[in-house]
Amino acid sequence: MRFSATCFMAWLMASAPASDAIGNSAAPVAGRDPEVLLRIDSATSLLVVSPHPDDETLCCGGVIQRVVRAGGRVTVVWLTSGDAARMNLILMGRSLFPSAAVARELGTQRMGEARIATAQLGVAAAGQLFLGYPDGGLLELLGTHRTVPYTSPTTGAAVVPYPGALYPGHAYTGESLERDFVAVLERVQPTLILAPTPLDTHPDHRAAGLLTQRLAARPAAPPSVRYWIVHGGEGWPSPRDLLLGVPLTPAPRGAPLWPAGFALEPAEEDAKLLALRSYQTQLRVMAPFLLSFVRTNELFASHADLDAQQAQPR
Repeated sequence: MRFSATCFMAWLMASAPASDAIGNSAAPVAGRDPEVLLRIDSATSLLVVSPHPDDETLCCGGVIQRVVRAGGRVTVVWLTSGDAARMNLILMGRSLFPSAAVARELGTQRMGEARIATAQLGVAAAGQLFLGYPDGGLLELLGTHRTVPYTSPTTGAAVVPYPGALYPGHAYTGESLERDFVAVLERVQPTLILAPTPLDTHPDHRAAGLLTQRLAARPAAPPSVRYWIVHGGEGWPSPRDLLLGVPLTPAPRGAPLWPAGFALEPAEEDAKLLALRSYQTQLRVMAPFLLSFVRTNELFASHADLDAQQAQPR
């Protein structure tokens, strides 16, 4: 059932930014392109940069479906396999101190869920790419462990441990991560990239955004990049629950970037929910948070961080 309470919608309209006639909820700013995404058609090659399995569905499930339906190509690259999710590890290992084997089992399970979820959204197996870098350690790789291998405190690995990853055995260093990411860009040749903003409060998401900013601009004809957010501030999204038919409002941390809303059709919203239900490991421990991203829109910003936003003409 789709939510239709009049009082809630009145509150939502009062708290949301202005919306245009095509569902792009963004305040108009002089000198800025209000279009949330470039044209989606059969020539679109979409790359979704996902820090963990489930992020791609939360923020981009509707866009993924739209590109597939238009005859374009979709690739998702997961930077980690989500093997450091604390509550999952405790439940699986039945211990406050689960073993490295349990962590690797969790990573393998979450990769399997990601394959099912994105297949339901229309992503072909060839477009499901796992890099297998350390969950919770991506910022370390971009900093102090750029050249010195990092050892995951959960899996005990210092190299990519998953046979199903794109490059098993690659060292947990920033240099290795960057080479693998560039290899994905060269393989996919994206026209559009959807990536986390570095404003996200989760360190892996911030690292994914920084990595994308740094490397996506290198090609002679760089792709368009739009940025999304998952961990956008305390209490967001609000309310936290499954509320079909209700729009997502901008996160406190992302609101200064004037994110625009990509409107989903009811069938796309329903398919996104179905795909999200594939993530049983995460739904066991944080269902209200995850389900609150199944709304009538998805939010994207043209700029990655406040510095970029403030540099634009006003």
